[in-house]
Amino acid sequence: MQKAIAIQGILGSFHHKVAQRYFDENVRVKECMSFGELVKSMLSGECDLGVMAIENSIAGSIIPNYALIDENNLKIIGEYFLPIHHNLMVLPGQSLREVKEVWSHPMALLQCRVFFDKNPQIKLVEDKDTAEVARRISQEKIEGVAAVASRKAAELYGLEIVAPEIQTINNNSTRFVILNTAGKQKLNENINKASLKFILNHDRGSLATVLNVMNDCGLNLTKIQSLPIINLPWKYSFFADVTFSDEKHYRKAVSLLEIMASELTILGEYNTHEL
Repeated sequence: MQKAIAIQGILGSFHHKVAQRYFDENVRVKECMSFGELVKSMLSGECDLGVMAIENSIAGSIIPNYALIDENNLKIIGEYFLPIHHNLMVLPGQSLREVKEVWSHPMALLQCRVFFDKNPQIKLVEDKDTAEVARRISQEKIEGVAAVASRKAAELYGLEIVAPEIQTINNNSTRFVILNTAGKQKLNENINKASLKFILNHDRGSLATVLNVMNDCGLNLTKIQSLPIINLPWKYSFFADVTFSDEKHYRKAVSLLEIMASELTILGEYNTHEL
């Protein structure tokens, strides 16, 4: 039997939706209540593959996840951009006026900041997962508390949506990466995107030189994120995503970066997800 796909959250979560769309509607998933648990389920061999959110168009990067991928030698084999639609849901019969608290994942709350600024009487409580809160409210019949989750979560757990589409920006989307532990950095032919991590010597202009090399080799830098190196104060790792139309030019850039960087790691080589 095929192993389950590790996701953060439960059925009805946005990670679950990505797993269904990327793999198959009937895909088996392993529900994990944290990203750390997701990684552990992959490293233990319980799951071969995982789905992990990495950045949101409103809330920005989920920085700790970059470290999780790197430190555990996970490989990115694909990506998926999911439009995010947040809905405020309660037990049947409850109204928005009766909502005293909202429990949800901190990223979901952050993506709905404007709505909650207009409703300051509602106390915001950070929780582990959007869909899991919806299920808990339903199972425990919790009144006066609302969840922020997907429309699918409302359907699955029998809740009523009292405020639909409360995300701050209508075209809110989250980028998810598809991970494996098998070390297969290239599952498809004709790759056109790569995720890299590099560390540079603390020399003036070193980052600018690297970026110039990428440009000269025809790479398009779509993302760059710095992350402190814990045991080396004021020194940083750089995580970069690049796209390219010619793999030969990408390979040339990698060979040059291996010389220029004090450390270079290829986190993944894959095909872009067309929006």
